[in-house]
Amino acid sequence: MKKILLSILIVGSATFANAQKSEVAEAKKQWNIFSITGASQSLDKQLAFLNTGLAHTDNAIANEKSKTLVEAWSYRALFASSIAITDTVNTANSIAKQKIAEEAVAKAKELDVKGDEKTNISNSELNIRNSIIVRGMKAYNKKDYASALKGFEEAIALNPKDTSMYLNAGVTAKLLNRMPVAIGYFKKVISLNSPESKDLYTEIINMNLIDLKDTVGAMSVITEALAKYPDDAAFIGTQTDIYIAQGDIAKSQMSLNKLIAKDGSKAVYHYLMGDTYYKQALLIQDDRKKLDPKKVKEFDALTAKMTLLIDQSLPHYKKSVELDPKFVSALESLKQIYAFKNDNANYEAIKKQLDAIPAAN
Repeated sequence: MKKILLSILIVGSATFANAQKSEVAEAKKQWNIFSITGASQSLDKQLAFLNTGLAHTDNAIANEKSKTLVEAWSYRALFASSIAITDTVNTANSIAKQKIAEEAVAKAKELDVKGDEKTNISNSELNIRNSIIVRGMKAYNKKDYASALKGFEEAIALNPKDTSMYLNAGVTAKLLNRMPVAIGYFKKVISLNSPESKDLYTEIINMNLIDLKDTVGAMSVITEALAKYPDDAAFIGTQTDIYIAQGDIAKSQMSLNKLIAKDGSKAVYHYLMGDTYYKQALLIQDDRKKLDPKKVKEFDALTAKMTLLIDQSLPHYKKSVELDPKFVSALESLKQIYAFKNDNANYEAIKKQLDAIPAAN
């Protein structure tokens, strides 16, 4: 009796092990069908199909014999990660299946000594990352910026060279008013040689100046930006404005003189040189407005100083317009100057020149 019973047990054990191996086969079969027909199914049918496949792997890894089969884990990773990215309705389910997929990927990598399941593992990892991104974008669209930022940061951890995720994280951090964090991410995008680097420099400079009130930080970024884009008028103009605000006109003019010496045919350089004088005049005008009307002597002194600066700006603006007759900013400055001087003839001439320029769309 004992021998017979033992034989029965052995047969039963083999049969059970084979049954578990068949679970792996069923999982593979389910995956192959899903790969062909899944995209054409409704969300509910896709999830039902994927859950059925995942259940087959549940059974496979529950058995001592089949739990060491790499395919049991690689297909488990495929099914779980596919549910994570497919379920755009139930965020909790997506996250739960992502965790299962991550565990399955780790186990599959441990068992896959020959690399036979390398493709399935790689596809599962891609699904995991994409599921995180999808949830991040979903949160962003719902204006849940804290959750969106968390998602983008998780995606960055999985692929530290993805410039789009650094950009998404930067934009989201800015919306959360976390300016230093946003600047850090934008700088990372720049460091990866993104084609958007110039625009991001501008964004960082403005954040420093407007949001953080950090002129020193802004000037540091401008210096870095000009090292890459030495002829960019916007960066030079912002630098000029900061120098003027700081009263350090000499530095601004020295920088512009170098640019003009290098290429005197660029109208914008002459325009900015004019600004170094004209914007000083505007600051004095603001001071003059604050004066007590009875202080005639002080008023006249400021007017004389302001007029001198305006006169110094005039030839630079004229040169700018000479080089580029359609340079609107220079023309507008000339119009203001001629209005101040009550020079009606030149005022009307400049106005006519401006009116002839088609309006920008």
